[in-house]
Amino acid sequence: MSLGEHAATGDGRSAPGLGAIWAQSLDGVIGDGTSMPWHVPEDLAHFRATTRGHAVVMGRRTWDSLPERFRPLPGRLNVVLTSGDPARFPGATTTSDLAEALRLAGEDGWVMGGGQVYAAALPHVSRLVVTEIDVRLGDDPTLVRAPTLDPGEWTEVRREPAEGWHVSSSGARYRFRELHRR
Repeated sequence: MSLGEHAATGDGRSAPGLGAIWAQSLDGVIGDGTSMPWHVPEDLAHFRATTRGHAVVMGRRTWDSLPERFRPLPGRLNVVLTSGDPARFPGATTTSDLAEALRLAGEDGWVMGGGQVYAAALPHVSRLVVTEIDVRLGDDPTLVRAPTLDPGEWTEVRREPAEGWHVSSSGARYRFRELHRR
């Protein structure tokens, strides 16, 4: 089972529920507003394997950040939160309502960004798959950050590797973490 698949709970049952998936630096940066500030091909493959066959919810800026040739993301229902003209998002389902976007995503869908969407959706999410990139990017207020997690609400259920880091073909060090809401 890959890290992003429904992990078994302590009693062997699957941990169902809407998830969120992102990559972040050690200081919580997920992007610069238009892109990710690193290149880790293994994380992109992990994202693809985790979300394929499931709905993904994203904001307009995240949609715009995807290379045009990958829009919509193949093998997934793409739900874009926007008040913009739906014709601007060919192949995607659009809505301006978060509750509707999450309903469309269903129990096994994934929230995939950006920062405002993660923050708004976090109370509705029961599992997180986070790739940590071993880099610190500082406190530049223009950088987009992952939501702050209350450690009393989340339990890490898996870390890969269990200790240390993977090393990407790009040279970056990274690891995968999965957390479930308590």
